[in-house]
Amino acid sequence: MANIPVELKYSDDHEWCRVEGDYAFVGITDFAQSELGDIVFVDIPTEGETLVAGDVFGTIEAVKTVSDAFLPVSGVVEEVNPAIDADPALVNSDPYGEGWMVKVKMSNPAEVEALLSAEQYAALIAK
Repeated sequence: MANIPVELKYSDDHEWCRVEGDYAFVGITDFAQSELGDIVFVDIPTEGETLVAGDVFGTIEAVKTVSDAFLPVSGVVEEVNPAIDADPALVNSDPYGEGWMVKVKMSNPAEVEALLSAEQYAALIAK
């Protein structure tokens, strides 16, 4: 059973979003990291860029595949988690904590309301 914290919001693309004031911390879900397998590299070249919800903000390279990471909310990518550069496996071991990927200054915080609740995300991945 995938770990799905109730305090977070989720996208159909398996990203999570934790809101702190005007900022959103974004990463991939426990389900997504388990589907990808061992993550060996995370490439996020969008720091400092303004993106809209649904844009690709980076790629996640696992042993067997490469996957795009999509931004669940619009805004400026203000910070890339330096810890995942040094240890990409944090995305596997702690996807909701130390394995977060980007900090975004949201341009439209209301977009968060359109994201999935933990219950809705659980239903999505149960299909």
